Amino acid sequence: MMRFSSMLVRNVRLCANVNQMQVAAFSSKAPEMIKVEKVGEKQNVALIKLNRPKALNALCAQLMTELSDALQNLDTDKSVGAIVITGSERAFAAGADIKEMTNNEFASTFSGSFLSNWTAVTDVKKPVIAAVNGYALGGGNELAMMCDIIYAGEKARFGQPEINIGTIPGAGGTQRWARAAGKSFAMEVCLTGNQVSAQEAKDRGIVSKVFPVDQVVGEAVKLGEKIADQSPLIVQMAKEAVNKAYELTLQEGLHFERRLFHTTFATKDRKVIFICFENIIRWGKNLRFFLGCSVLLPVHLSN
Repeated sequence: MMRFSSMLVRNVRLCANVNQMQVAAFSSKAPEMIKVEKVGEKQNVALIKLNRPKALNALCAQLMTELSDALQNLDTDKSVGAIVITGSERAFAAGADIKEMTNNEFASTFSGSFLSNWTAVTDVKKPVIAAVNGYALGGGNELAMMCDIIYAGEKARFGQPEINIGTIPGAGGTQRWARAAGKSFAMEVCLTGNQVSAQEAKDRGIVSKVFPVDQVVGEAVKLGEKIADQSPLIVQMAKEAVNKAYELTLQEGLHFERRLFHTTFATKDRKVIFICFENIIRWGKNLRFFLGCSVLLPVHLSN
């Protein structure tokens, strides 16, 4: 009996090891629907390109799983300071994959994990920039709006066409449109399915900047490089503070911001930067004294 038990335990452990190896092999498999590379002069910006061109980058389950896995890995990669997500010039992402939703029923979608991994973008601690060209519709628009900053090509189109197929946005469309552009405009977008141009999206506060089509990704990478040159810890704090503005009252948000501000004074990054800045100021004042000319300094420190 003892011998049988030991053999059983050994077999269970062997099976467990085999399962772990299979999981590891699956997780290490190269993604098929996204491309990931490090770009920029210092290779400190990660560029993720959605890669389902024939389907206009429709966001199927496999693509979203690959995107989620990539974001989790990049978030722990210390060599990466910012992440850019883009698609093709024709489409950032034309929406969720309708074929996958055709046979969905209430019970299975409500009790299951449908769309559960779509929150991966908002869980990332590092800044995520969307570089949008072409169509960003439905889930594609929601994916872009999950990012911290949106740069758009001048021909980009945004919208929530779910109403046209008898459903509503399910990954934040109603909430993020309303918070960014106001109730009235959000209602118009979600109740009509009308598309919004890049310039109007910028005017409504959805998009940060608009560029010629062939410059969007490059400009997004430049922005990522500038952010990546900052203190990673302080960048994370600033991102968290801004995001809290959507979740807290003004007074609660101000209190949260002040506490994070106080926390920065305990970081080595803040101390090193302040010392360097003081040395620059001192050097500038000495140079002005010896040369008898004006040296550009911050107004509040030049006297």
